[in-house]
Amino acid sequence: QAQLVESGGGLVQAGGSLRLSCAASGLPFTNYAMGWFRQTPGKEREFVAAINWSGTNTYYADSVKGRFTISRDNAKNTVYLQMNSLKPEDTAFYYCAAAQLGFPRRVDTYDYWGQGTQVTVSS
Repeated sequence: QAQLVESGGGLVQAGGSLRLSCAASGLPFTNYAMGWFRQTPGKEREFVAAINWSGTNTYYADSVKGRFTISRDNAKNTVYLQMNSLKPEDTAFYYCAAAQLGFPRRVDTYDYWGQGTQVTVSS
């Protein structure tokens, strides 16, 4: 049974940083691209960042480009999202997801999802 578990969320002031982690188990991690998405109440889940299986290709939403960095450690079956210069509009529930094939920015590309972690940025 594949499982993704996020951690690292919390409350931070605007301008601060957080690092999210997502530990994967029950799946061949290097067969999967990994993505981060976020969602706020009443809105659709939106793409944040993605990384291919080897870590050589990364993708970002325009809203986070230059502030967030996605990375992965295949030896630890873990993907990370380093979030710097956080803004109140980054406040959301953040989810990691795993995909074997498809377009990395699309929600329906992903096969497995974690339960999410809350990030709150105060102004």
